[in-house]
Amino acid sequence: LVETSLFNSIFFQVLKDVPYASAVGIIQYAQCTRPDIAYALSVTSGYQACVGEAYWTAVKTILKYLRRTKNMFLVYDGGELILEGYSDASFQSDDDKSQSGFVFKLNGSVVAWNSSKQDATADSTTETEYIAASEVAKEAVWTKNYI
Repeated sequence: LVETSLFNSIFFQVLKDVPYASAVGIIQYAQCTRPDIAYALSVTSGYQACVGEAYWTAVKTILKYLRRTKNMFLVYDGGELILEGYSDASFQSDDDKSQSGFVFKLNGSVVAWNSSKQDATADSTTETEYIAASEVAKEAVWTKNYI
């Protein structure tokens, strides 16, 4: 037990100088054009107050992924505008909050997305899916008005 306390003390002393919030901010900025990192950002941004080694490693992995895939970009083809929307949800993870997400595609290319913890605590998988469907419906109305 003493070794663990000593390790934690040394570990957090080192981590206090690590720019975790800055790194997450960079990822948030990149996520504006990169829907592929939405879930990873959702997970890592929730731990800025109590950063552990695993979360810092995850953030560094995301940054490396962004560097390796920097030449990827969205392509929109012409023609009639066809908007498609998809949503999904998972019921209560280890913190008793459900996760939901959605993606909207315009002519086959992603234009809007989100992955986040639900504010309400759902009592069932069905309720979790309804909450996600409600959020995606609101986003659909906004997106349709925008285009």
